[in-house]
Amino acid sequence: MSDENKNFGDKAEDAFDNAKESAKEFSEDAKESAKEFSENAKKTADEFTAGAREAFSGAGGENKKILVGILAIIFGSLGVHKFILGYQKEGFILLGVTILAYATSCLGIGLLLVWIPYVIGLIEGIIYLTKSDEEFYNTYQVGKKPWF
Repeated sequence: MSDENKNFGDKAEDAFDNAKESAKEFSEDAKESAKEFSENAKKTADEFTAGAREAFSGAGGENKKILVGILAIIFGSLGVHKFILGYQKEGFILLGVTILAYATSCLGIGLLLVWIPYVIGLIEGIIYLTKSDEEFYNTYQVGKKPWF
């Protein structure tokens, strides 16, 4: 039985060495795969970043037509579109009229005033979006035409 136990011990030791070698190879393959994956992920992230920069470079650039037009329609009563175009005085006028309208709405006067800045923002948003890019740029950013 001693020889038989010795054979089992040798076989177990060989199996352990084989398992150890297989685990070592597997870990090396896993490291290699992880390295390739991280390199591909980094490359993809760099490409995405470059594409995003290219796509969004026009958003804050010279022509702000789409941004200002949508903001004028949505937040026109607050004058956000005026502030983005650089018209601080006109933006504060719209904001002030809106605040005044809400403050006096309990008196009934504000109910009439509350629609004025909304209508102005809606009309300006539509005008901004229907103009060509060049016409918008020349009229509102270079020519500094503050109203309509």
